[in-house]
Amino acid sequence: MPVFPEEPEIHESLPGPGVPFPRESDAQALHVPATGGAPATAPTTTAAAPLPVPGPRPAPPRPAPPRADRSGPPRLIPKPGPAPRRQTPAAPQVEVQRIAATPAQALDRADEAVDRLLDSGRDPGEILVLTVGDAHPWQQHELSFGEERYWAQLTEGGDVFYADAAPARPVRREVVVLVVNGGSPARAAEAYTEALGRANSLLLVCGEAGPTATGAAGAAPGRPVKA
Repeated sequence: MPVFPEEPEIHESLPGPGVPFPRESDAQALHVPATGGAPATAPTTTAAAPLPVPGPRPAPPRPAPPRADRSGPPRLIPKPGPAPRRQTPAAPQVEVQRIAATPAQALDRADEAVDRLLDSGRDPGEILVLTVGDAHPWQQHELSFGEERYWAQLTEGGDVFYADAAPARPVRREVVVLVVNGGSPARAAEAYTEALGRANSLLLVCGEAGPTATGAAGAAPGRPVKA
């Protein structure tokens, strides 16, 4: 039978200088035999979580706007109707007065009518004298200075203006004196219509033109008769 040499006895050695002596618990842990379980670990300490910093307080919820009652029928929006028609301003009511005169007398009767208008307080710039036949002597005098100076008087409006019954430029004033000092009856009728459209309030007809007023034939010369 073989003889095995005797195993040397192992003695625990003391720690050398500078090495701390193991604690009793460590010594016990050294003598504990290893098992299949998990090695023992030293308990760990968990750091306390910091307290949350209080933030702004939430605002109270806003009340919702009241909702319209949808249980009823839907509102019907009326369709816009046709735009109202603009009323055309009525033409001014023009008073027509007639002065009996022959073509040879018409100029004199017209000058007398102008004098009466000025004496009654009419401003000279409100009076327009229109001739059917030959031009009025005042018109001929003003045209001698040139047409530019002649028409400038109309723009200035400071004096009685004399022109043909069918003037080349639009002429309109408060009072119109129509002088039937010649021309055909048809021409006189056209001049009457022109003069009536150029007067704002009063038309004086010296002679026969346009509709004949009742009793005008027997009127005294120079006296106006309302048509």
